[in-house]
Formats: sequence, structure tokens, C-alpha cells
Amino acid sequence: MTQLSIVYYSHFRGATERLAQAVARGAAEVPDTDVALIPVDAVDGAWQRLHASDAIVFGTPTYIGGVAARFKEFVEKLAGEVWLERMWVNKVAGGFTVSAGRSGDKLACLQQLATYAAQMGMLWVPVRITGGNYSSAGSEDDLNRMAGYLGVMAQANIDEGPDKAPPPSDIATAELHGHHIAQVTRQFAHGRRQHPADYDRFATSAPRAERAPRTLPELLAE
Repeated sequence: MTQLSIVYYSHFRGATERLAQAVARGAAEVPDTDVALIPVDAVDGAWQRLHASDAIVFGTPTYIGGVAARFKEFVEKLAGEVWLERMWVNKVAGGFTVSAGRSGDKLACLQQLATYAAQMGMLWVPVRITGGNYSSAGSEDDLNRMAGYLGVMAQANIDEGPDKAPPPSDIATAELHGHHIAQVTRQFAHGRRQHPADYDRFATSAPRAERAPRTLPELLAE
């Protein structure tokens, strides 16, 4: 089985959680893929799962042009052992975000997520289709209507609940992205295990520690 985990923070009206669920549905359609949804508040009980995952997808609303503070708290837990020991090197990564604005500086948020993944040595997967709604023949029903390529960009009206926002086209785009990440993960994970790099210590056996990763000060004190 290929393991794919989705770590996300959702607040306010739950739009990010709807996207996370859509990514999970798409990923689960790929044969032999085991998918887990992990809210950031539950991360401390899921380290073993994250270390064993072949792919980790990041999701957060765009707040004031960047990731939500609660999501950044999760990322900073990686800044010691996971980062220094390269525990997540060569895991597949991807991301999604949502804001009320058509732009909302969502690109800046996705760039932050991709940078976090790069800091961990992970391999980022972009959206596989071109942007929709490009012409007078297009519509809000098009897939990838926000024309995001680095990751899924969704838009949710600030006065509507998760039953309406994000709209169906954004949900379908998230499902497509989840499916694509899972496909890439299945292709890469099998090759990674068969032909591990000499620097990839966890290619064939992921660390199984259930505890939170050690911080940089803890590592330096050893």
C-alpha cells in the first residue's frame, strides 16, 4: 500500500476542511492507496503515520497573504529532527489553499508551503491541468477556474457556509489534484524502494517514533 496523509488547518466556516476531504476522495480512487486526514490539532498523535507516509499534502487557508498561524506551528515542529536528520527527504508533497478573495495572495501562501516542503527535502507535485475560465467560452464551472498551478487555489465567499463554498468546481479541482498526487506517489514510491539512493536512509524503512520530533535545542544538547 502507498500511504498518503493530508495535514491541514481549518477554521471559520470549514472551507479548508472541505478541500482536504476532496483531496482525500481523489487520492483514495488510486488503487492501493491508504489515505489519512490529519488536522493540525491532531498531529501529536500522528507522527508515526506521518513518518511512514509516502506523501504528505499540506492545506491551510490564506490568512493575511500567508499560511495560518496554527499551521505554521505544525511546520515549526519539523524544524529540528525532521529537518536536520532529513527524515522526510524524497517524500512526495503537494498543497492547497482557500481565501475569500479571488486572489487573496493565495500564490504567496502556496509558495510558502512549497518552500516548507523543499526545506524538508520533499518533492513537490503541481496541479496537472491548465487553468480554466480563460475566455468568453469559459465559466465558473471550469476545473481550476482560479488558474493555480503550484497547488489548488480555491475561493469561498465569506458569507456562505461549507455547503456552498468553495463551489463545486473548486471541490472537483481538489479531487483531481488528490488523485494526481496519489498517482505520482504510487509511481515514485515503488521506484524509490527498489532503487534507494545511498543518502535516503528511510527509503525502505520509515522511522516509527510515535513521539513528537526532537527540537533543535534538544538535538544540540545530546
